[in-house]
Amino acid sequence: MHTLTGTAAPVRLWTDPESVEPGALTQLRNCANLPWTHGVAVMPDVHQGYGATVGSVVAMRDAVSPGAVGVDIGCGMSAVRTDLTAGDLPDSLGRVRAQVERAVPVGRAGHREGPDLARLGIERGYDWTGFWSGFERLHHLDEASWTDADALRAKAHRQLGSLGSGNHFLELCLDGDDRVWLMLHSGSRGIGNILANLHIERAKQLPHNQALPDRDLAVFLSGTPAMDAYRADLYWAQEYARLNRRVMMELFKAALGRGLGRTVAFEPEVSCHHNYVSEETYDGVELIVTRKGAISTEGGRKGIIPGSMGTGSFIVSGLGNPQSYRSASHGAGRRMSRAAARRQFSVADLQAQTEGVECRKDAGVLDEIPGAYKDLDTVMAAQTDLVRVEHRLRTILCVKG
Repeated sequence: MHTLTGTAAPVRLWTDPESVEPGALTQLRNCANLPWTHGVAVMPDVHQGYGATVGSVVAMRDAVSPGAVGVDIGCGMSAVRTDLTAGDLPDSLGRVRAQVERAVPVGRAGHREGPDLARLGIERGYDWTGFWSGFERLHHLDEASWTDADALRAKAHRQLGSLGSGNHFLELCLDGDDRVWLMLHSGSRGIGNILANLHIERAKQLPHNQALPDRDLAVFLSGTPAMDAYRADLYWAQEYARLNRRVMMELFKAALGRGLGRTVAFEPEVSCHHNYVSEETYDGVELIVTRKGAISTEGGRKGIIPGSMGTGSFIVSGLGNPQSYRSASHGAGRRMSRAAARRQFSVADLQAQTEGVECRKDAGVLDEIPGAYKDLDTVMAAQTDLVRVEHRLRTILCVKG
């Protein structure tokens, strides 16, 4: 562990500060110097973001910064181990990939009429009506000038159980025993992005945020209507993201069975947010903790730390280290921007770096090439005091938007 000097609140890093890009260091110092900040923990996958870095945990007293959560509220991972082994899979996974791409909308797409929850077997056991009634209590949707609340609700319904684009993915993986796993990464889709941006703009207008070094770090203060509205919308969006992954995983399971032409059994799901807010206590102080690109390790809970299209992932259990605010990294982390990746790499590079993986290998996903990400083994080696590795997974199929 390293520390930054000259900040008002402590900044603890699980990476060498000299390896962190200057812009990200500035963002970390800006976060630490906010008058409400209790401390900042920096994960080994840290890189520059908007306002706050990706790969940071910010603990605040009586305040929360929407920019330290990010615009994809509730983004996270889910993984399930199957009863299949590598020997149960065909030589070509093209048919399985086609079934997955047919079942799960990717990019900006959604389902034509929303997912069929009864067919997926998840209609019972959860108060879906109560969840959707929460949409009617969301704030400021009338300020999304390009649309209206009814259209947003319809879109949110259609996008439930859809992937999105960018670094979101669905994967088939093999563990060290050649057992087959399903894994996916997605968040709160369009509605989460809209809610986040509406609240970020609201926060920027508040008087106490006018002198901040970076207005993207604008905060809401506890005990105010603005804070109450943000937290209500945030928790709804976090639940939307969780449900989105739940529905998508059921679609993924069914697509796998169709692609293989057989029945598949599944173990209990591992699931975790890595862009979210939680109320936690450290040093005897009640704090509002934002994780932007970080997972919780509290109570030994299991988590998922993915790499990129060709590098595999890790299933971990948390060690609950309080110095990191009981957190660990959410992935490998980018080492270059998407624009830089498109400039530096070619489609031939993408094909070489994803050899042996059934996936897209075209210019449309070039910015997701493994070479644009940090080395996952190095990231894992930097956080042995944060997590314990349970399984290392090797990617054999990857679907991206």
